[in-house]
Amino acid sequence: MIGLRYGQRDLAGMSDGLNKSSYLLSGQLIVASLLDRNIKSRLLLRDPEKATSLFGKQDEETLQVYKGDTRNLEDLDSSIFEGVTHVICCTGTTAFPSKRWDGDNTPEKVDWEGVRNLVSALPSSLKRIVLVSSVGVTKFNELPWSIMNLFGVLKYKKMGEDFLCSSGLPFTIIRAGRLTDGPYTSYDLNTLLKATAGQRRAVLMGQGDKLVGEVSRIVVAEACIQALDIEFTEGKIYEINSVEVHCKTKMESFEIGFSSNWNDDSNSLKRWQRIDASIAMGDGPGSDPQKWQELFKTAEAK
Repeated sequence: MIGLRYGQRDLAGMSDGLNKSSYLLSGQLIVASLLDRNIKSRLLLRDPEKATSLFGKQDEETLQVYKGDTRNLEDLDSSIFEGVTHVICCTGTTAFPSKRWDGDNTPEKVDWEGVRNLVSALPSSLKRIVLVSSVGVTKFNELPWSIMNLFGVLKYKKMGEDFLCSSGLPFTIIRAGRLTDGPYTSYDLNTLLKATAGQRRAVLMGQGDKLVGEVSRIVVAEACIQALDIEFTEGKIYEINSVEVHCKTKMESFEIGFSSNWNDDSNSLKRWQRIDASIAMGDGPGSDPQKWQELFKTAEAK
């Protein structure tokens, strides 16, 4: 999905270069949150009927839906982006061959060619594009990331990142850990708005591709929305995880356990880190802009 903002009021638009990938699920949550904020949104989807089934009938002043596929440059007509000021791109597909690869929905087509096509089609007047990527993209030749990259998903995501970074467009890249919560596929708008991050409300952010862990889809969605309007995040790349909080005060330190293995059934490669609670912000930032600014700032200071 790709999100866009335009007009006198903000517009967030989503472009969907996939069918039911993990990042599409985050995209659904982004759209639901934008609608809840009364932010005008424009969606670019392969199947526009999905928008109605997910978000119900919406006034065209609030939600506009376009048919298109980021894998096909000819689908990305300039009229789609007319008046658009901000974009959130959360397209993706599975790392390993699956039904989701049907119709040439591979990492190369989605994470590389799709991102390249989208970035090439965006207007130079754009104020910001936020791209959702993945932790580990700079280490795809190292274990355990090389296992995840057997079919190139991390390599192609990094190629997409690099193309965006050299495009001249104002960007922010959010590298997400292994996605948790959901799946929210086929949930209606009311259900999406009631979704929570469970116990994984505390947010950890970093830079330099050093974080290893998991992150709530809800946290990723909120980070993308918040990054659009935080000026100092322009031109920056951040990693994001979310964890259960084991402390009660902001300045305590606590231990969190997480697995760096992408296989749910394995407890191997478990690592422990000590994290300062000031990073995690207690119960998490929710949708508080000030707390998100502090999180992004703290990530840069580490």
